[in-house]
Amino acid sequence: MSSTNPDKPIYAISGPTASGKTALAVELALNVDGEVINFDSVQIYRGIQIATAKPSNEEKRGVTHHLIGYVDPRVNYTAADWASDAANKILEIEGRGKIPILVGGTGFYLRTLRQPLFESPKTDQALRDRLRSIKSRYGAEHLHRMLRRLDPESAERLNPSDYQRVIRALEIYFQTGERFSAQQPNRAQPPEFADRIQLFVLEPPRDMLYEKINKRTEKHFSAGLVDEVKDLLAKGVPASSSALGAHAYRRVCEYLNGERSLESAIEKSKQDVRNYAKRQLTWFRKDPSYKWTNANDFDVN
Repeated sequence: MSSTNPDKPIYAISGPTASGKTALAVELALNVDGEVINFDSVQIYRGIQIATAKPSNEEKRGVTHHLIGYVDPRVNYTAADWASDAANKILEIEGRGKIPILVGGTGFYLRTLRQPLFESPKTDQALRDRLRSIKSRYGAEHLHRMLRRLDPESAERLNPSDYQRVIRALEIYFQTGERFSAQQPNRAQPPEFADRIQLFVLEPPRDMLYEKINKRTEKHFSAGLVDEVKDLLAKGVPASSSALGAHAYRRVCEYLNGERSLESAIEKSKQDVRNYAKRQLTWFRKDPSYKWTNANDFDVN
């Protein structure tokens, strides 16, 4: 996969949810003649709108955005799928003489682009449904204990709360008979442009970030999030899907199932997103390639 602009940078702006990534990416794009590629694992889905903070046309300010709202929420879309789509978009953008600007908070997507995964088996939906059923009945900790017995090395690396990746590691074991950790060295070569990706992560003051998360969550519910989830369920999107597994969507499903009150769903969603922001920051700190900054200090020129 050859690049047409081997001397030009590619920018990646990461950070926790609600840290100002979109506004900064748009400002940068306007200054360097760039186009934005999304790497948020929820913004990729069609119809999953209110609680995803997808940029409005006004927020885009005329800048072209890619990989937003293009995946059917009933489809199992993986990090490897995104990496393939993003690599193609990078080549398209550079082919037009413009600068690609990756923006989002799903660090695993970006790492998969820079360090491709090994060739893994296609998802066995029946197996995935069984594992999700176990998670719903016994909790994420139970899945993690299963993985610890079958693949201790993967269990050591994965947090029990990261149940989607725990499930994927279990799927690979049951489908191939081999541990996920044993297959990790069999990665494909990074794309030629990988070394040109300049990595930045935004870290706003923690109290300001949490206040913004709380207010944004309340705004999502007042904007009709419950009705959006009802509509998605009516269209056949499973409550167990990756799309509806996102924070507020998951809690709304619990509310609609009678498992919690609306007030509880709102407060739990706030807590979920605050905890997710912590995990995002922890993820990015593990990679010394990132340069830490905040939106006010970033020089778009």
